[in-house]
Amino acid sequence: QVQLVESGGGLVQAGGSLRLSCVASGFTFSTNTMAWYRQAPGKQRDLVARINSVGSTVYADSVKGRFTISRDNAKNTVYLQMNSLKPEDTAVYYCYRFISSNWGQGTQVTVSS
Repeated sequence: QVQLVESGGGLVQAGGSLRLSCVASGFTFSTNTMAWYRQAPGKQRDLVARINSVGSTVYADSVKGRFTISRDNAKNTVYLQMNSLKPEDTAVYYCYRFISSNWGQGTQVTVSS
């Protein structure tokens, strides 16, 4: 079955960096559009970035220039490199497969001021 397993979250100071990873299994990863979403307490889950099968990317305005989504099809993994982190980036970050609306379990990112 489809599995999406995130890792890489943690506690970081403002201005710091983290790299999230999502390892996928149970489907042909290379042909799928993948994305990262995030959900802060009391707020809706919002798109952070997505990447399609040919590497084209889309970013939320709030993370443009700071975050980079990428993929390694040989490793069935999608990454989110997060730089210049801000306290407002604090959220649970989820990996998402578009075609069948599969979600990972999420990884917590906390940015202290």
